[in-house]
Amino acid sequence: MPKVTPKVNITELRQNLPRYLAQVQEGESVQVTVRGRVIARIVPEQNRQAAARARLKSLRSKARIGDVLSPSGEHWDAERGRS
Repeated sequence: MPKVTPKVNITELRQNLPRYLAQVQEGESVQVTVRGRVIARIVPEQNRQAAARARLKSLRSKARIGDVLSPSGEHWDAERGRS
């Protein structure tokens, strides 16, 4: 079951900021509202290196790596940029 993100009025947030920041530090996100409308979200900071590795790992099944250094049998003139 997905976790429900708590909504907090800006006045409540100001009065209890340390408590809400502790929730964010534990991995929860908090939606900040004004007159019942969400105006911002406070989300936990991600470890950028771990997130990048996770993205690369998810791409492994989609990527195809080949040998681009082996000759293809075609003659190519690098100076003229044509075959």
